[in-house]
Amino acid sequence: MAFIQYESRETIGLITINRPEALNALSSTVLSELNEVLDSIDIKTIRCVVITGAGEKAFVAGADVAEMSVMTESEATAFGGSGNAVFRKIEAFPIPVVAAVNGYALGGGNELALSCDIRICSENAVFGQPEAGLGITPGFGGTQRLARVIGSVSVAKELLYTCRNVKAEEALRIGLVSAVYPQADLLPQALKMAERIAGNAPIAIRNIKKAVNEGLDLPIDEAIALEIGLFAHCFTTEDQKEGMQAFLEKRKEKSFKNL
Repeated sequence: MAFIQYESRETIGLITINRPEALNALSSTVLSELNEVLDSIDIKTIRCVVITGAGEKAFVAGADVAEMSVMTESEATAFGGSGNAVFRKIEAFPIPVVAAVNGYALGGGNELALSCDIRICSENAVFGQPEAGLGITPGFGGTQRLARVIGSVSVAKELLYTCRNVKAEEALRIGLVSAVYPQADLLPQALKMAERIAGNAPIAIRNIKKAVNEGLDLPIDEAIALEIGLFAHCFTTEDQKEGMQAFLEKRKEKSFKNL
């Protein structure tokens, strides 16, 4: 692939958007390759995925403005549709996805981060939705996910309307990210988090993700019923037996087999 690198590290998958000369901007090709990589991941083996950007300047600086500048309405519809399809796939991916945001995460880059389960960033990270200054709206889910993630429609609208950038510490304060690290520590910390996630029962983790994602859009009674069903499903697994037996035996070592 030209712009996406993927490597598996035992139970961790690492996706790197590798277009540093363009600050990892999302072109149609990048989106297509990202979609292809996601489809190739073996979730029976891989238990957590980390997404980051190549180089020290940018996670993803946005969608490719040069490509967008000559689009017709129908071409923009297709481009928005392809980006949203990939980001929705990340959001609904069966296993957790962690965004390690190094540097700029603007426009489509911020939208990519928003589609991930967890966002951590480097001290030089900068987030924003600058689309209105380019004469367009966000097209990859930013108008929908930003308010949901930070929990404030007012702050989300302010950022969307003003196109103001948000630095790392403010991103942490408003809940856009869950941690900030020195740039050199970011990827090691992301992989450490992924390893900790991967060390827990994978079926239980997948059920938790499903319960949170789907439950947020349901009335509370339906959401609780969803949770109970997923909770009960865990009792059909070998991993539940292993986890509880280890607890009863006061055994720290556990062997979760994804079964």
